Amino acid sequence: MNRAILTIETNTPLTATTWRMTLLGDTSAITAPGQFVNIALEGRFLRRPLSVCDWEPGRLTLVYKVVGGGTAQLSRMTPGQNLDVLLGLGNGYDLTASGEKPLLLGGGVGVPPLYGLCKRLIAEGKRPAVVLGFNTAEEIFFGDEFRALGADVTVATADGSYGVKGFVTDALPETYTHFYTCGPEPMLRAVCKATTTSGQLSFEQRMGCGFGACMGCTCETLTGHKRICKEGPVLRKEELLW
Repeated sequence: MNRAILTIETNTPLTATTWRMTLLGDTSAITAPGQFVNIALEGRFLRRPLSVCDWEPGRLTLVYKVVGGGTAQLSRMTPGQNLDVLLGLGNGYDLTASGEKPLLLGGGVGVPPLYGLCKRLIAEGKRPAVVLGFNTAEEIFFGDEFRALGADVTVATADGSYGVKGFVTDALPETYTHFYTCGPEPMLRAVCKATTTSGQLSFEQRMGCGFGACMGCTCETLTGHKRICKEGPVLRKEELLW
C-alpha cells in the first residue's frame, strides 16, 4: 500500500451514471489487475474504494458509478484538482491460472477491473472471451474498448434491449479454461453455479478502512474468515461457502 497525491487529468461521463477518470502521479504501488484504490474526499469521513480499471507508469484510470453523495462529489471534480489516494490495495487477479482461453464476466460497475486484466492476458498471448452484463442498452460501456484490445466480446442486457437477452450466465461460451468475474454478489453466485471450471471472483463490498484494520468487510470461507479489502477482493471459487 502506498499513499500518493494524484492530479486529475480527465473526468468525463460514459453513461448517465458512469464516469471515467484518469489521474496522473505515482502508480508504482499497483501490481496486479483487480486491485483497488481508496480516495479521500473533502468533508467525507470514510474514503471511497474504487477498483483499478487500468494503469501504466504515471497514469491511473478509474471507472465509477455515481450512487451516492461521495461519488457524486467525485464526478464534479475537474482537471487539475488533486486527490489523496491509497494505492495497491487488495490482492488482485492471478494471471497464471488463466489457461489459453480465459473467460471474463463483468456485471455493471464490475466491468472496469476486467479491462486491465484483459489487456494483460492478451499481452501474454491468451485469447480471452469477454461477457458484459447490463440492465439496459443505455447502461452499456466499454464494449468497444474491449474489442479494441482484440477480445471476443458478447453483451447481455436484462431487458433484451441490446445483445443477448438475460444475464452474463445466459451468454457463456461453450469452452473456456478458467473464469474471472466481478459484479454484484447475486451475479457472482450465479456464475459459480453456471461455470464448469475453476475461477476467481472479485467482490464488491462496503468498507471501513480499506486496508484490513477494522475487520468490517470480513466474509467466511472454507479456510476461515477473510477480509475483502486485504485477503480479497479476489477469492477463488473453490474456497467460497456457497
